[in-house]
Amino acid sequence: MTATKILVTGGAGYIGSHTCLALATKDFIPVVYDNFSSGHREFVKWGPVEEGDIRDRSRLREVLARHKPAAVLHFAGLIEVSQSFKEPEAFYDINVGGSLNLLQAMMEADIRAFVFSSTCATYGQPQYMPLDEAHPQAPINPYGRTKHIVEQALRDFALCDRMRSVMLRYFNAAGADSEGRIGEWHTPETHAIPRLIEAALGRRQGFSIFGDDYETRDGTCIRDYVHVSDLAEAHVRAVEYLLNGGETVAINLGTGTGTSVQELVTAVEAVSGRPLPVTKAERRPGDPPLLVASNATARALLGWEPEHHVDDIIRSAWTWHRRFNGHS
Repeated sequence: MTATKILVTGGAGYIGSHTCLALATKDFIPVVYDNFSSGHREFVKWGPVEEGDIRDRSRLREVLARHKPAAVLHFAGLIEVSQSFKEPEAFYDINVGGSLNLLQAMMEADIRAFVFSSTCATYGQPQYMPLDEAHPQAPINPYGRTKHIVEQALRDFALCDRMRSVMLRYFNAAGADSEGRIGEWHTPETHAIPRLIEAALGRRQGFSIFGDDYETRDGTCIRDYVHVSDLAEAHVRAVEYLLNGGETVAINLGTGTGTSVQELVTAVEAVSGRPLPVTKAERRPGDPPLLVASNATARALLGWEPEHHVDDIIRSAWTWHRRFNGHS
């Protein structure tokens, strides 16, 4: 029996590449579809690669006809919140237009199982904690709005019996493959843990904590950091859920516990054995003090629970960044 192929758009990126590794471990064949605008050819290690843009319908048709995947995992898109305020048109073009283009190509090819890389940014300002999937969705930035629009389209496609989807709303992806084969490689790097590690390695001038007077246990913001390998495992389970006939659903991916910025600093100092040059800065507008997921739906529907603790995240990220300095 031949292994099942899964098309992975953005499969050369951070979460996409870790998911390709997880798919291959479960005997799927991940077919990477990426335009390499931000993904890395070095990260394509576990299956064939097709270069292309999600906005290119004829290229998508060609790839879908050649590989005949059983499902599509959709990671390709723009992800930086701050960039979405500077170039909202690019986010609508790629995140909305590109996603709809991909979905139309899938429907033409009669592929009806779709796992969508969504985000907790679709919720906007939290009204209660922990955040569950029933929390109102009122995104406060263009990035979150583009993801929310695609979610609405997917619900309509399900309603009209055109597509079954799992919408995975990530909290803070972090960490790296335990064997150091792949890791977090963004240019520029905007995420807290890699920035802290770069500061510890002397590659960055210090680290700023934005606000230390929040109503949290140590005054700094608390976020839900989930190991990228745990996220990848959830995507494989989402594919299996759909291939077994599962219905369209939105699922949070988080640990259910939060880590403060100050706790991250302390953890990186412990792993690196080096004091970090940290400065205090003003709060950033729109930063909620606390963002933590309820992962009860993931547990109930996918049998998924995160296996890694924040210390595992820091250690795996430290190993990756120490070995890797922005060049393969």
